[in-house]
Amino acid sequence: MSIINEAELKAQFDEVIVHFKKELSKMRTSRASQSLIEDIQVNCYGTMVPLKQLGMINAPEARMLTVQVYDRNTVDAIVKAIHQSDFGFNPATEGNLIRISIPALTEDRRKELVKTINKNTEEARVSCRSQRHKAIDELKKRQKDKEISEDDLKRGQDEVQKLTDQYIAEIDKLFAIKEKEMMEI
Repeated sequence: MSIINEAELKAQFDEVIVHFKKELSKMRTSRASQSLIEDIQVNCYGTMVPLKQLGMINAPEARMLTVQVYDRNTVDAIVKAIHQSDFGFNPATEGNLIRISIPALTEDRRKELVKTINKNTEEARVSCRSQRHKAIDELKKRQKDKEISEDDLKRGQDEVQKLTDQYIAEIDKLFAIKEKEMMEI
C-alpha cells in the first residue's frame, strides 16, 4: 500500500505536462501549425473570441496557414487581430478565406524563441515542484496527526521525489525536442 495518493499526484503532474505541451504548441517553428494562431483573441461583436471558434484553420503548405471564416462580417476583425498578434504575420483575404504566409525565422528570432521556451520550461518545473511541496506537506501533516510513522513519512517523501524527478525529466525531454525543432532551418 502506498503512503501517498499516487493517482492524485500523477493527475496533478499530468495537468502540468498538458499545459506545458499546449504552451509549446503555440511556439512558432519553421513549419506552419494551426495551434500557432487558434487562440488569438478576436473582438467579435463586442466579445473576445478565440480564432478557432470563428473559422476553420488549416495548414495546406509548410509555410502557409488558411482560415476559412464562417461569418463574412468577422473577416476584418480577424485580420486586425492577426496583425496585432506578436507573430508579425501579414494576412491576405479572398472573400471568406484568409491566407497567412509564414516567413522564415531569422537566427536571432530563433534564439529569442528558445529563451521563451526555456522560461516556459522552468515554469513547468516550478509547477511540478509546487505539487511535490504540497504532497510532502500533506505527508508531514499526517505524520504529525499520528496517521503515519516517521518511516512512512520518509518512504512517502522518497516516492513523491521519484515521481517529481520522472515528470521533470519528461518536461526536459519535451524542451529538448522543441529546441531542436526550433533551431531547424
